[in-house]
Amino acid sequence: MIGYYIHHHGHGHRTRASSICADLRTPVTALSSAPLGTAADAFDDVVLLPRDDLAVDTAQDTTAHDVLHWVPTHDDGLRERMHALGSWIAATRPSLLVVEVTLLARLYGIPVVVLAMPGERTDTAHTLAYRVADHLIAPWSQDVYDPHWLRSYVTSYVGGISRFDGRPSPTRTAGEKPRVLAMSGSGGSSITVDDLHRFSSRYPQYVWEGLGVAGGPWVDDPWPVLTGADVVIGRAGQNTVADIAAAARPAVVIAEPRPFDEQRSTATALEKAGLAVGLDGWPDPDRWPELIERARGLDPVEWKRWQVDGAAARAAAILDDLAERS
Repeated sequence: MIGYYIHHHGHGHRTRASSICADLRTPVTALSSAPLGTAADAFDDVVLLPRDDLAVDTAQDTTAHDVLHWVPTHDDGLRERMHALGSWIAATRPSLLVVEVTLLARLYGIPVVVLAMPGERTDTAHTLAYRVADHLIAPWSQDVYDPHWLRSYVTSYVGGISRFDGRPSPTRTAGEKPRVLAMSGSGGSSITVDDLHRFSSRYPQYVWEGLGVAGGPWVDDPWPVLTGADVVIGRAGQNTVADIAAAARPAVVIAEPRPFDEQRSTATALEKAGLAVGLDGWPDPDRWPELIERARGLDPVEWKRWQVDGAAARAAAILDDLAERS
């Protein structure tokens, strides 16, 4: 049995986990405080954990003197969450855990795998977790992004993990005007549907669409709209980038503010490699025509270098192998 911890913020962790676990041979239990919805079908069992972030405003010593990431003192939610995890480990005795609570799992004597994240992860908490982990999986291409701090650990770069990997693209029909799609995930974005209305009035040479932007529509399956776009404007989150790569669409990838410069690192790497137009933040609206035309000038075939094809299966094979050997 493999235990797979899924963070409750946004849909990114859940989507990536379900993509990987759909390819696992080993039975897997999802450990999360977020309702998994249809994504639960990828797991053999689901354990719902108590939340540990319901008293953020009154939390004290949340980092244990800058050694850990979130361990507020005398917090009932944290205590109940750790008890639930520990009780499940003791009762189930999993062969492997894919977790962020690395130290807890390792103190129970369970081998640990951590999915690495982009950015400058050289703080004490990340360094401690990565040092005790048995293996790290980086869900991106080492050819495009090779951070120096990961070179000290046993790491497999599997490529960008997209739920659309292997899905055929619908036949594209060229319109009279290029279609520009602004796409955001559940983690939030700086662009709104009102912004799109202003861009549409100011730059009528493009057809402007939005998915997941504030005040706009949300669809469970953005694939037809994504593959039909001439240019995609998206934030530099791992799932968004992997989905754009799977669709092989020209893109303007924009870093949203995130801890450890996570998205800035990704956007910079994509820009340097020529896979997308990468920006540190949302541009002045005057620049949109220039940026869109720059993106249209890129070769979408270059997205193959992000190595989306088979990425989830490669990650699953690593977990299966480690579980069988532990």
